[in-house]
Amino acid sequence: MIKVKNLVKSYGNIEVLKDINFEVKKGEIFALVGHSGAGKSTLLRCMNGLENYQGGSLKINGVEINSIKGKELREFRKNVGMIFQHFALMSRKTVFENVAIPLIFWKYDKEYIEKRVYELLEIVGLKDKAHVYPNELSGGQKQRVAIARALALNPEILLSDEATSALDPNTTKSILELLAKINKEFGITIVIVTHEMEVVKSIAHKAILLVNGVITNNGMIDELFLQPDENMREFLGEEEILPQTGTNIRLCFPKDVAFNPVITSMAKDLNIDFNIVWGRIEKLGEDVLGILVINLEDEHSKKVEQYLEKSGVIWELVK
Repeated sequence: MIKVKNLVKSYGNIEVLKDINFEVKKGEIFALVGHSGAGKSTLLRCMNGLENYQGGSLKINGVEINSIKGKELREFRKNVGMIFQHFALMSRKTVFENVAIPLIFWKYDKEYIEKRVYELLEIVGLKDKAHVYPNELSGGQKQRVAIARALALNPEILLSDEATSALDPNTTKSILELLAKINKEFGITIVIVTHEMEVVKSIAHKAILLVNGVITNNGMIDELFLQPDENMREFLGEEEILPQTGTNIRLCFPKDVAFNPVITSMAKDLNIDFNIVWGRIEKLGEDVLGILVINLEDEHSKKVEQYLEKSGVIWELVK
């Protein structure tokens, strides 16, 4: 659905996106992740034609975004909904009127507009707030209005630019659940810009990590989190403090073995002792995965490696 190849974006002599390559398939929730200034919001704005680019290709449904202008670009944007960090609601219009704005712009008749707006407010859980003004709403409710407005024209794609960063954790959770529901029930492809890893863990299927305008990591969420490389660990703020003696092994437990008693079984079967250095369990979407680092005497490492090869656990030696 979205194909980005060798994309380059510059502001004057400053290159902010460098040789960007990735694909988003229909129905996926895809995250653009990185620290502030990494280029992720600029990349998102290239997707709906708010920014142009100087090299490479960015195609949505086979259409090169840089090649469309004027009326054709406006028609294209009907198919791409946008959710902003600070809601972008009109304070002097009611919730109903805010959601209706795209429909009025495209000259739908009043009967359809009323039906569609109430349908959308039902989806986001705000049907009873139709005639109140934005200043009477909480932050989470404002974002729900913004989501309803973004869905007004039945888009195939929803772009979300830091949509939860201004919200508290509980409200963030409810907004992410709403986005996941929209993705599942309506098959809408969602591209999310975020620097919050909990957002990625909760709902994304795939992600890219941007560092200074370059993609350093690209893949399925479980792969990125189960086997984080140096770039991912830096972004996550993880620092492994490991024993300087013996052999350290990092174990990654995919969803199909996450609850298997691999460690206790291995200790019994091999009759060896080892230390658990650290570990954690992650919930990624609907899956539960685990990571563990163990330390053992060097003389036992070969036996443990052979055992792990048959266990279904992903493992690697770490120093």
